[in-house]
Amino acid sequence: MRANGRLGRKTVRDAKVLITGAASGIGRATALAAAAEGAEVVLTDVDVEGLDETVADIRRAGGVVLVAQAFDITDYDAVTAFAEKVHAAHGSLDIVMNVAGTSAWGTVENLEHKHWRRMVEVNLMGPIHVIENFVPPMVRAGKGGALVNVSSAAGLLALPWHAAYSASKYGIRGVSEVLRFDLDQHGISVHLVVPGAVNTPLVQSVDIVGVDRESPKIQRLTQSFTKHAVTPDHVAASILRGVTRNRFLIYTSFDIRFGYWWARKFALPYEIVMRRASARFSRLLAAQRS
Repeated sequence: MRANGRLGRKTVRDAKVLITGAASGIGRATALAAAAEGAEVVLTDVDVEGLDETVADIRRAGGVVLVAQAFDITDYDAVTAFAEKVHAAHGSLDIVMNVAGTSAWGTVENLEHKHWRRMVEVNLMGPIHVIENFVPPMVRAGKGGALVNVSSAAGLLALPWHAAYSASKYGIRGVSEVLRFDLDQHGISVHLVVPGAVNTPLVQSVDIVGVDRESPKIQRLTQSFTKHAVTPDHVAASILRGVTRNRFLIYTSFDIRFGYWWARKFALPYEIVMRRASARFSRLLAAQRS
């Protein structure tokens, strides 16, 4: 693996790179991009067919897939067994990318316990399971490395209807903030990806609790989101560039970079805008019920 300056600053060329969520969206795009740049990838996803397709595409293009296995990262024992298999065959990894995730939006009176639990299990505990099993071997190997965690704009900003989703995304942001300093002494850089709108299958499948997805207003909202969304390929390129440049916060669009800067510098206007945005969404919900 090539280093850029400090031990923790790397390109993916010749690196052994784990990518979760590799069957679709950002995970698939990142797997393809990393393999194209010379990484030896280790892939997982809960979607068997989608994962097989990603593996086939990488190998067809001449890339190297060391291991690929479908399982649910919320299952700690499954993650542990996979890690043991990978380490036995290939030793410690160089870069670990937690990309897999899911989403559910809704107001607190509509969200059910299952929605809160699912967000935390997939978006927070899943990455923690991966970190527990793959990062300590990197530390013991003493070769440095990189940890990439995908959060969200909802891990930086108080977006309407995102309470359950933000619980998980703020959580992985907190984990990353701490590990950024804890792992620095071991030459392992930590990177937090904070995408805004990304045009992935999740856009169409996101669970908006208490809302009719077929409603014209909701359809217009979804179309507006998609219109301003970046592609998964764009996000993948941002991730690889951010790792190479040793950026902690990896933005994938200017609007989120600006929004987070604005929220920190102008707290009162930020609160006003967020309150108005929340009120607008509430009116949309009320219109659905009338």
